[in-house]
Amino acid sequence: MEKIIMITGATAGFGRATAIKFAENGYKVIITGRRKERLDDLEKELSAKGAKVLSLNFDVRKRYEVEDIIGSLPDEWKNIDILVNNAGLAVGMDHIDKGNIDDWERMIDTNVKGLLYVTRAVAPLMVSRNSGHIFNISSIAGKEVYENGNVYCASKHAVHALSRAMRIDMLKDNIKVTNIAPGFAETEFSLVRFKGDKERAKNVYKGMDPLKAEDVADVIFYCANLPAHVCINELEITPAIQATVGYTNRKI
Repeated sequence: MEKIIMITGATAGFGRATAIKFAENGYKVIITGRRKERLDDLEKELSAKGAKVLSLNFDVRKRYEVEDIIGSLPDEWKNIDILVNNAGLAVGMDHIDKGNIDDWERMIDTNVKGLLYVTRAVAPLMVSRNSGHIFNISSIAGKEVYENGNVYCASKHAVHALSRAMRIDMLKDNIKVTNIAPGFAETEFSLVRFKGDKERAKNVYKGMDPLKAEDVADVIFYCANLPAHVCINELEITPAIQATVGYTNRKI
């Protein structure tokens, strides 16, 4: 029987790369995202590879939209084997006393509440079958804090804690939970954080060879395909030039 994977935030970055990786390896793929045009393009790309795809256009921040759409899944798509809670972002980079509250709410609503809404909708489907694997995409910022990272770091610390809590809560239900914590990775992350400032976003990766979205997708695929008795609870991945949040070896 073909396995089903559901990926939130599948229209770019880690989510898109993960959808492609699993589709190319015979999985049925549920892709979700806010940007319908990108979602449609990805559906066409995956379908052209021979994959079975279901695209769901919703915003993880909207609780009732999440509940309605996931609650209305066709029967053939309900047996979700893998959930990748990938939708997330960083917005702004100010000291706490100058922070933009709208930015704070956007990060908390997406990174924490959105992850919870989706998990609450999907986890019971896994528990009813006594089988499943949930991946939460956190960050090394979920373990360390850096200047101007305040609320983003706090949101990813929450993801780290929730991953551990999910693992405990669903241990008897045979549900695996893996927290993936990437370091510097060149995706749309910095472009979103700096609100479209391409030059500033580009400078984030200056003098380094950062992770690519495909690197993280490969790690997720590896963890998802280990023997049934093995669970990677947490995996931190950084480019070779980065040891921690604050220690890098840039070639400038």
